[in-house]
Amino acid sequence: MKSIFSKSTGLALIAMLAVPATGVAAQDQTGASAETRVDIVGQLPADLSELPVGPTIKGMIAARKEGAIRVNGEDGSTNDIRIAPTTSIREVNGFLSLGRSDKTQAALLNGLKVDVETVQWGNTLIAKDVRFSNESLEMAQMIRNGTAQGFAEQTAATDALRSRVGDIDNYNVRSTTAVYFDTGKWQLSQADQRKLCQAAAEAQGTDNALLLVVGYTDSVGDQDYNQVLSERRAGRVVNFLQQECQWKPWRMLTPTGMAEADPEADNMSEAGRAQNRRVEVSVLVSKAVEGL
Repeated sequence: MKSIFSKSTGLALIAMLAVPATGVAAQDQTGASAETRVDIVGQLPADLSELPVGPTIKGMIAARKEGAIRVNGEDGSTNDIRIAPTTSIREVNGFLSLGRSDKTQAALLNGLKVDVETVQWGNTLIAKDVRFSNESLEMAQMIRNGTAQGFAEQTAATDALRSRVGDIDNYNVRSTTAVYFDTGKWQLSQADQRKLCQAAAEAQGTDNALLLVVGYTDSVGDQDYNQVLSERRAGRVVNFLQQECQWKPWRMLTPTGMAEADPEADNMSEAGRAQNRRVEVSVLVSKAVEGL
């Protein structure tokens, strides 16, 4: 399915995907290059009841814009879904989900776990019914509130991190180990667990060595979601190093999430995005200790 989100425009809502020809204004492409982008805009149908039934999608909202959401499905799929004026948005609770309250699009926060019943409109999915629990809404609100101040301070925090590690003028970087993650995930594979413990074991033999753990994401999703995700990845690695690899907490610098900053590769390809979904563990040794 074509995306209705564009990172180059800050996840702005751009193409309304393929819509029936009656809703599309003709556009003259004479002389346009092969890379010319054509934005298609059409008005959603007022009545969804006559449209073909689409898939039911269970997952988490990864990005949103007025009139559209992106849901990362539990099956690993990425689904761009339009929200119509007649879309039912409901918080459901209690036995058999009998308790319910109607909500507006404002409740569709990043990080919210949702069940979405859809209909097909050409190549576009339109949400007929969006359901979520009170617990999931509260968690999404906590994520939003907890990161709001962080983004206001992000530039300063990024500069501080660069200063601390690139005060790396005061440290030698002995080695850096990277582990990689699936889209939207922060679980460690068994191979990565072994890699982390091996790196910790090698660092244990170096007097006064410190570990710096920094988490990253690819460019999929918007910034607040990616910030939380990068922090979870870094935190998962720190917990594993301390609990399973026996690395002492006092030899660990504060873990940091850097979202999609400092990509290792181009985010335009899946292979590049896979390299960017990572946590880097660096072994730092004071130059004063090493006499350098």
